[in-house]
Amino acid sequence: MLLQLKNISKWVHSGGQKVFLLKDINFWVNEGDFISIMGPSGSGKSTLLNIIGMLDDFNEGEYTFLEEKVHSLKEKHRANLYKQYIGFVFQAYHLIDELTVKENLEMPLLYKKHNASERKSLVADMLDRFNIVGKKDLFPSQLSGGQQQLVGVARALIASPKLILADEPTGNLNSKQGEEIMEIFTQLNKDGVTIIQVTHSEKNMAYGSRVINLLDGKIE
Repeated sequence: MLLQLKNISKWVHSGGQKVFLLKDINFWVNEGDFISIMGPSGSGKSTLLNIIGMLDDFNEGEYTFLEEKVHSLKEKHRANLYKQYIGFVFQAYHLIDELTVKENLEMPLLYKKHNASERKSLVADMLDRFNIVGKKDLFPSQLSGGQQQLVGVARALIASPKLILADEPTGNLNSKQGEEIMEIFTQLNKDGVTIIQVTHSEKNMAYGSRVINLLDGKIE
């Protein structure tokens, strides 16, 4: 098993009341799964993804990732864990504005102790795979939304993560680009990479092997 969530709840206080963002979430993910998380806006999908990605804390429950108890790890240890094993694809790209495309792609490799020539060759592979060689020296602000999204996906994949977390991965892409991204995910999944995507799209959902439906912070 790759990860397990047990009785996870997260809430905020509003006007003296607890408002639950997630309530009693129980589920597990095996290595090689391709899971789609569906649900209306405000149902807690992105919050759940951020908790799985260790970017967000929770108030109650237990989270185990590769036998490690995430809820009791120190911040630094937790950061090392997700940098080593998790790749993120966000709808808002999260590219670093001051870095070129090439430098953005290189970032995740710096945590993994690759030497300079390995980094160079991995970056070249990704630029090639996503047809963005001509964009390598541009800054994110010089790219279209679709191109930024492609760079975001390339960056998530470059360090060969065990788990990819994708929040509306094709949200800013035209249908052809969107299909290409989903085909890449399908191929990665065949190669053993575990994928969890948050999506509104029935079409994207169909690529996955399991669907989790969220409503008002609970799994239906």
